[in-house]
Amino acid sequence: MKNSQKSTQTRWQAVKIAGSFIAPYKHQVIYSLLALLFTATITLSIGQGIRLLIDQGFATQSKDLLSQYVAIFLLLVIALAAGTFTRYYWVTWLGERVIADIRCKVFNHLIHLHPGFFEQNRSLEIQSRLTADMTLLQTVIGSSVSFALRNLIMMIGGIIWLFITNAKLTALVMICVPLVVAPILIYGRRVRHLSRQSQDKIAAVGAYVGEVLGQIKTVQAYNHQSIDQSTFHDQVEAAFAVAKQRTTQRALLITIVIILVLGAVGLMLWVGGMDVIEGRISAGELAAFVFYSVIVGSAVASISEVIGELQRAAGAAERTVELLQAQNLIQSPEQPRPLPKVSGNIALDQLCFAYPSRPEVLVINQLSLTIRAGETLALVGPSGAGKSTLFDLLLRFFDSQSGSIKLEGIDIRNVDLLALRQCFALVSQNPALFYGTISENLRYARPHATDTEVEAAAKAAFAHDFICMLPQGYQTQLGDSGLGLSGGQKQRLAIARAVLADAPILLLDEATSALDAQSEFWVQQALQLLMRNRTTLVIAHRLATVQSADRIAVLDRGRLDALGTHAQLLQSSPLYSQLAALQFQSLLPADSPLPSA
Repeated sequence: MKNSQKSTQTRWQAVKIAGSFIAPYKHQVIYSLLALLFTATITLSIGQGIRLLIDQGFATQSKDLLSQYVAIFLLLVIALAAGTFTRYYWVTWLGERVIADIRCKVFNHLIHLHPGFFEQNRSLEIQSRLTADMTLLQTVIGSSVSFALRNLIMMIGGIIWLFITNAKLTALVMICVPLVVAPILIYGRRVRHLSRQSQDKIAAVGAYVGEVLGQIKTVQAYNHQSIDQSTFHDQVEAAFAVAKQRTTQRALLITIVIILVLGAVGLMLWVGGMDVIEGRISAGELAAFVFYSVIVGSAVASISEVIGELQRAAGAAERTVELLQAQNLIQSPEQPRPLPKVSGNIALDQLCFAYPSRPEVLVINQLSLTIRAGETLALVGPSGAGKSTLFDLLLRFFDSQSGSIKLEGIDIRNVDLLALRQCFALVSQNPALFYGTISENLRYARPHATDTEVEAAAKAAFAHDFICMLPQGYQTQLGDSGLGLSGGQKQRLAIARAVLADAPILLLDEATSALDAQSEFWVQQALQLLMRNRTTLVIAHRLATVQSADRIAVLDRGRLDALGTHAQLLQSSPLYSQLAALQFQSLLPADSPLPSA
């Protein structure tokens, strides 16, 4: 019962949201409705044209009257064609425009949501909602709704003309109306439920395809194709099974409607034919009545079919509403505090954090640490110690459960998000490059940077030379995730982007750990230039970076285990000494004993 109420509430919310997107285009809606009314009126007028053509043209055997009524009929056809063109144009325009607005609205909402949302919701499934669901909604708004309204008008107008033409025959037709409406209501609910399930299954299929193709090298390296084929087949079959159920329900609905409607028309033809034979009505009246009966019957059948489309659209609309109503847990305060000039003073005070998916596990546990402006602080520790999580908290991708992070003495939760993140430049282990030119990727940090500034940043990152050797230089098109470049080249582009950002605080997340010796050398040279006069936090296992740091913070299970220089920690921290023995043995003092495991 609760699920039913929730579904109804969500459906009404979807209708309200759709209405809010359509509202700005009321003029186009009016144009569409006027064209729709015009074409429906013309179509209904054709029935009277048929009556006159038979009774006044054929029956009288007058060539002049026949020519006159045929001419009128042709004029009605031309008017109908013009009205149909107008209606189709404005209805399609409206559908395209509204869906474009909805897509932008959903994307604009998603791009500001906290990263935790995307940990709990598959990005590829969300992508499917922005494509498959939007395509379905576009069809409904730009076609099906208009089609349904047109047929509703035709049905009402046809029934009125039926009464005007012959009330007795109309009564026969009306007997079947409740019989037609009943299955629409009964099957409509089933179709709506199955439509939602079908959209979910299709989204899952799309997400799986994107995931597998996005990791195609790993798939093929491990000869995983047969397992993926089997899994994909199972998902496709699951989607097909739901679609088959939905199609069966819709087919049953349409079949029942056709039998009832056309059965009523057959009965009416028999009664009407008897009246013509006995002279109670003319042949033209019967022909007009048949015409209107067919229009009403077709309209009812069409409406029942459109209802199936509307049920599918209801599922897509509900999923879209879910995205629009997803709450952003990380937001700027209503009255943000302005930051003074940021030099890089950061204070962590009793910081505790657990990821929403694992609330019982503290990744950061009672961490207190002061970072001085202009210093380079290296963060080391075993995997899972909380190093990368600390970067996420500094950038407010997540908020801690307790404790605070202060930048220049101000709690970062009291600072505008955009202003906060402008203080940081991030270079990660796997540099994020986007489909586009090298120039566009470098300008990601500063879209309005000049060509001279872009070149200067590339030179500072030792990237200029290899960029110039590429076919189109800075205008070379990169594939997805920088496809076509080596790891060292990607990393230097990421560093160049950080140089261009010119932020006072630099975050380096294992920026050299995956590089060969030559690439590491050039990246290290670029990093040394980038780190000058900046507060730098480094997550690294490479000795060159750790040794050059002003201080090293050793983290273990989210706690601060030790703090000091490389030489100090070798003497005072068993954990750091063990890490050094494992990773940096060649640079340990000759008389330093290796720690026991």
